[in-house]
Amino acid sequence: MQPSPSGLPFDDIRHLVSTMPGPDEAARAEALARQGQLLKPPGALGRLEEIAIHLAAWQGKAIPTANRPMVAVFAGTHGVAEQGVSPYPSAVTKQMLDAFTAGKAAVNQICSTFDAGLRVFDLALDIPTGDITREAALDERACAATMAFGMQAIAGGADVLVLGEMGIGNTTVAAAVCHGLYGGAPEDWVGAGTGASGEVLARKIEAVRAAVALHGPALSDPLEVLRRLGGRELAAIAGAILSARHEQVPVVLDGYVVTAAAAILHALDASALDHCLAGHVSAEQAHGRLLERLGLNPLLDLGMRLGEGSGGALAVGVVKAAVACHKGMATFAEAGVSDAG
Repeated sequence: MQPSPSGLPFDDIRHLVSTMPGPDEAARAEALARQGQLLKPPGALGRLEEIAIHLAAWQGKAIPTANRPMVAVFAGTHGVAEQGVSPYPSAVTKQMLDAFTAGKAAVNQICSTFDAGLRVFDLALDIPTGDITREAALDERACAATMAFGMQAIAGGADVLVLGEMGIGNTTVAAAVCHGLYGGAPEDWVGAGTGASGEVLARKIEAVRAAVALHGPALSDPLEVLRRLGGRELAAIAGAILSARHEQVPVVLDGYVVTAAAAILHALDASALDHCLAGHVSAEQAHGRLLERLGLNPLLDLGMRLGEGSGGALAVGVVKAAVACHKGMATFAEAGVSDAG
């Protein structure tokens, strides 16, 4: 990826968005042709066929791979958490990172099951972002730098990238981002998150309302939405999605917070998420609505709302099965079986 020669931090991001490569149509055509020759009725494997063709187009090879899936979990702390928008204190974020490191969290077990790598990134957990109800979460330089960190964090040869997050208060900022991008009422975008109800849920809704009202005049620019209403993990996730596009690495998105980060790129360019798959639709009530807006059809619907990349990691099993069938099945000719033609 070549940065632009500009002087403003967000100009480099806009340049990378404007120079995103498209899919490899020759590889897509070859993959589609192979699917038509495999030992099955046309379309009989349903979305598994679509996944294999999708990976082929974005990896640029007719026989795609899913040998090195990597789950990247970005963790941040949020000033708005001090408004009492979660039943858990911000200290839980660091405690969960310790659980990831010890191999004791749900995402560790799922990654182990499907032989996926796991990398966890501490995004200055000791320094909360600004309270979005009173000030911007980040300044432009810090936001752009965090996006750049997310771009570099995926280095290492992964052939499929799964994105996850951890951060007490981050469903509040995700809801604020969506409200800032799409309007409506705060209640349209706010859900239970880590279990908010009653007064906690009411504070969460009010925090989203207050944040969007405070920053409203600047929210016509998606990158301003990200820096004012988002957080470090959302910025890093957006950067990772953009970098993966330039590196020909298909992306699997986890839940609501990850998808809200992705929505920033979609608002900049409606084709920015074409290399992405939605791993699942979470039980967070606004996630399905957001996926519909982005034109993403989730692979799984298991009522999960854990975050930490868990739903996306679970979808790796489906992705691996799609690739295995595409690569390993015999063709009609190879099996000596007559096809429908």
